[in-house]
Amino acid sequence: MSSATIFAASSLKSAFDKIGTEMGRGELHTTFNYAGSQTLASQIAQGAQADVFASADTAHMKTLQDAGLLADPPRVFAHNRLEIAVERGNPKRIHSLADLARSGLVVVLADPSVPAGKYAQQALAKAGVTVHPASLEPQVTGVLSKVALGEADAGIVYVSDIVTSGNVDGLAIPDAQNVIADYPIARLNATPNKSGAEAFIAYVLSSQGQAILVRAGFEKA
Repeated sequence: MSSATIFAASSLKSAFDKIGTEMGRGELHTTFNYAGSQTLASQIAQGAQADVFASADTAHMKTLQDAGLLADPPRVFAHNRLEIAVERGNPKRIHSLADLARSGLVVVLADPSVPAGKYAQQALAKAGVTVHPASLEPQVTGVLSKVALGEADAGIVYVSDIVTSGNVDGLAIPDAQNVIADYPIARLNATPNKSGAEAFIAYVLSSQGQAILVRAGFEKA
C-alpha cells in the first residue's frame, strides 16, 4: 500500500478525511496534519516531512514556491466563502456584519496571520465595520468551537465550517462584503512518496473529490 502525508488547512478536515477514507479503499494510506495554513507553511519551511500541502490561501503557498520547496506548480482545487457563525437559534438576533459591532456582544475571529482571519478583516473593512474581538484564534476551528460552546456570541468562519459543524447556525454575508478564498494544493519537493502524493492530488481534482468538497460546503475550482 502506498502512502502520503498531507499538510492541510484546518477548514479542510471534514472533506479531506472523507477523501482519505475513499482513497484507503484503493490502497492509498493517508496521514493528515491539520492546522492554520501559516503554521503548516512554517513547519514545511523548517523541514517537516510532508508529501502534499493544501492551503486556505495562495499567499502561504507562494511563500513555499518562492523558497523552491514545491515539486510542481500549485493548482487551485476549491473556493470558499465567509459566513457569520452564531449560536443555534441565533439568540442575540445577529443579522449582518454591522451587528458584530454592537456593544456587549462577544465576537471571536481568527488571527490575521491565518487566512480566515485575514479574509474576515477584509470583509469587515468592505462593510465599514469595526469589531473588537474577545480573542484571535490560531485557526478557524477555534472560532467555530467557541461559538458552538457558547463562549462567544458570534464569529466569522467559512461556509464549509458551518456546513460540516452542525453545532452552530450560519448567517450569509452579501457578495459585496464577502471574500472568496482560493485553496491551492501542491506536491512538495522533499516528498518520500511521490506516487502517493500525485494520486492524492489527482483524486482531489477529480469529479469524485470535487463532489466531496462541494458536499462539505466548498465551491468547485
